Amino acid sequence: MPARTGQQYLDRIRAQDCEIWLDGERVRDVTTHPGLRGGAQAIAALYDMQYDAARRDQMVFTPPEGGAPAGMSFLIPRTHVDLERRRVMMLAWARATCGMMGRSPDFMNVTVSAWAAAADYFEEGRTGFGGNMRCYHRHIRDNDLTLTHSLINLQRSRNVSGIFNLQDGTALQVVRETDAGIVVRGARVLATLGPLSDEIAVYSPRAAQHADGHNPFVMNFAIPCATRGLRFLCRQSFDQGRSHFEHPLSSRFEEMDCIVFFDDVLVPWERVFLLGDVDRLNNTAQRTHSSAHSAHQGAAKNLAKCEFVLGLALLMTETLGNAHLPHTEAMLAELTLTTVLMKACMRAAEADASLDEWGVMCPDIVPIESTRNLFMTAYPRMIEILQLLGSSSFLLTPSERDMQGPLAGHIEQYLATDTASARDRVGLFHLGWDVALSAFGSRQVLYERFFASDPLTRARVLNAIFPKQEVRQRVLDFLHMG
Repeated sequence: MPARTGQQYLDRIRAQDCEIWLDGERVRDVTTHPGLRGGAQAIAALYDMQYDAARRDQMVFTPPEGGAPAGMSFLIPRTHVDLERRRVMMLAWARATCGMMGRSPDFMNVTVSAWAAAADYFEEGRTGFGGNMRCYHRHIRDNDLTLTHSLINLQRSRNVSGIFNLQDGTALQVVRETDAGIVVRGARVLATLGPLSDEIAVYSPRAAQHADGHNPFVMNFAIPCATRGLRFLCRQSFDQGRSHFEHPLSSRFEEMDCIVFFDDVLVPWERVFLLGDVDRLNNTAQRTHSSAHSAHQGAAKNLAKCEFVLGLALLMTETLGNAHLPHTEAMLAELTLTTVLMKACMRAAEADASLDEWGVMCPDIVPIESTRNLFMTAYPRMIEILQLLGSSSFLLTPSERDMQGPLAGHIEQYLATDTASARDRVGLFHLGWDVALSAFGSRQVLYERFFASDPLTRARVLNAIFPKQEVRQRVLDFLHMG
């Protein structure tokens, strides 16, 4: 089938029999459930953008082997132009959600595309795994599927070094191999977009060697979310059924996070891509460059989020009439700087992209990975700036019913400013509240702090990938000048 529409997406996730639990009850239809339907509608709207006549050429491409158009995020970039085309599409999706859906479908699409291009890497681990990866990429591309994923094992404790203690009965592991496939048991986090996805990809960023040879905690596979024995436990929904006026973001963009339980789940062999090989797992991101491609998607999301927060701050200060004050200008300049830096890193990574060993045009690793380090500290600061700029105006936010009630005249008289009506002011600061102070907004801050691991890990990654020899040599050359 070609790139699908929003209605086709909704029909498919409505029809699948996934075991999803929210607030003590099993969810039978995520497209109508009050805590999930807003997010489902948001993803559907992204798919509908693929049929927007004005941007159709930006959203889809024709696969190399021909056939129906596919979503642009499945494109395996071979040229600089391919890389830029994919970024245009990803940025369009990110802007459509104000950057507030960090796990929109393109995130996993670019990851699986990178793996498929480097399928020989998986084939080196075990005969057939590379073919599995290529087939899976075609499967999700040709059916335009949405994937969630889980990376992290739950653990009861950590040792002094901070390494996860993987324990039977907690961490996900292979409990046996059969002719049909592997059987896995345990739990994983954090399956963002889980209830709204067609399939789940299961892998790990890294793993420690706990024993010589085959490691039962090491695996990379993907299966339908409706697979028997697979259960999703949702956190409390931030969509409380309120109006778009009062909760403009949380009523639209609840992407949901889940714990995933695997109760003796059978994974067919054709869905297994890596098994038991610690070194291969640990080297996957580097050898396949999947980390660089997922960071490219993340940079587009980050830029959209920066633009949205900056635009919100500009409107808030214009509405309050304090945009010209020196301290306000200083804070607006800080938001502007972060936005410009995010865009500059992303564009630099594209400009300096090069072909990797698999013939894939890969964003330059240092600037694209730098976007991860930048945003995990910059976004919390951006939200702090919003709080400082908005101050008590965040609390002057009557409900939509109040705006139409007996005190509507008073509200219009006293809450209007020189540049905005009372309704426009209240609506703007409801939006500001949802970004900077609501439960939805607080989750966004937490999410961005740890989106790409913790700050220390990210610092070590950046130190490891930066090419140090050239800058060291420049200093040595200067010291040895005659």
